[in-house]
Amino acid sequence: MAGHSKWANIQHRKGRQDEKRQRVWTRVMREIMVAARLGGGDLSINPRLRLAVEKGKAANMPAENVKYGIAKATGTLEGIVYEEIRYEGYGIGGAAIIVDTMTDNKVRTVAEVRHAFSKHGGNMGTEGSVVFQFKHCGQLIFAPGTSEDKIMEVALEAGAEDVVTDEDGAIEVLTAYADYEPVKQALEAAGLVAEISGVTMRAENTLVLSGDDATRMQKLLDVLEDLDDTQEIFHNAAL
Repeated sequence: MAGHSKWANIQHRKGRQDEKRQRVWTRVMREIMVAARLGGGDLSINPRLRLAVEKGKAANMPAENVKYGIAKATGTLEGIVYEEIRYEGYGIGGAAIIVDTMTDNKVRTVAEVRHAFSKHGGNMGTEGSVVFQFKHCGQLIFAPGTSEDKIMEVALEAGAEDVVTDEDGAIEVLTAYADYEPVKQALEAAGLVAEISGVTMRAENTLVLSGDDATRMQKLLDVLEDLDDTQEIFHNAAL
C-alpha cells in the first residue's frame, strides 16, 4: 500500500527533539510517572510503562532517572500528581490537531493551548471534534532503502495490520495497539530496527499544505510543541 511522504516531517520533528533533550526527558519522566501510578512499577505487567521506559532509553535518559520516576509515582517517594488532558483543534486550512498534555494545573494548560491556537491562526475545538479522524495504533517507520519485502514478510507474519510505503521510500508498519510490542520484537529479531517507533494517533487522511500555509502551520505546531505541558502532538497535515 502506498502512502504520502512523511519522512521530511518526521526528521524535522526528530531533529527538534534532539535539540531539546532536557525537555524530552521531562516529558518522558511525566509519562513514566503516570504509567507507573496507573499500572504499577513492574515493567513485566505494565505495557504502558514499558513503552515509556523505551522512550527514555531512546532519548538517552539515565537509568537512575527512570528508577526515580517510578519510585516517585508508586509512593516510594512523594511527588507531584500529573493529570492527562487531551485538547483538539484546527490548524491552518482546517488541519486536524491533537495535543496530549500532562499537567499539575489544568487551568494554566488550557489557557496556554487556547492562546497558542488563537494567536497562530488555529482554533481550539471541543472534545471529540477531530479525534475521529485518527486511529490509535502502533507505528514503526523505517528509513528509505530498507528492504520492503523483508519488512512485509516479518511484520505480517508477526501480526501487523498493514505495511505502507511512502512516496519517498520510507516504510511504515502499522499494528493494533495490543500487537505493537510483539511486532516490534519480531522485526528487531530479524535485524530490522525502526528509525522511529511507538504507539501513536495516526491520521486516517492527510491535508496537503504548501507555501505560506505550510509555514504558518509549522509555526503553530512548533509553538504547541514548545508548551511546557505538551507531551505529544498529532496532526493530519502534509507540509
